[in-house]
Amino acid sequence: MGRAVYVGAAVEVAAPPEQVFALLTDWDRQREWMFLTSTRQVAPDAVEAYTGVWPVGFMDTMTITRWEPPELVVMEHTGRLVRGRGAFRVRALGGGSRVIWTEELLAPFGALGRAGWPLVRPLAKAVFRHSLRQLAALVEAERRT
Repeated sequence: MGRAVYVGAAVEVAAPPEQVFALLTDWDRQREWMFLTSTRQVAPDAVEAYTGVWPVGFMDTMTITRWEPPELVVMEHTGRLVRGRGAFRVRALGGGSRVIWTEELLAPFGALGRAGWPLVRPLAKAVFRHSLRQLAALVEAERRT
């Protein structure tokens, strides 16, 4: 895959893996928890996500390469800007779940992107954490109703 950059985050959710995985992979609902992102399934194994506020943003196209509910989904990013692989893993934890979101990406803009990654990584990690906390809150709120 070339020289990749990595980012990941995790959250604990007070809900079983089946419920968490179902919402996590409900592509149309990702806009409810994923920061500034709207996602849609465009084929049985293809998803596209727009991140940003139109017209400032980018389209991320992805192919689902592994589908193992309620534990794992792996995506291959195939877009012009975002390339590499990402994964959501859901593990049973006590009476709830732990969600882990990881990305292994080719830095856009080549050497310049890799050089800038140490500055971008903390922001990316914060966005991942924020999004996962939103996911946890959404799943837990639905569980209470």
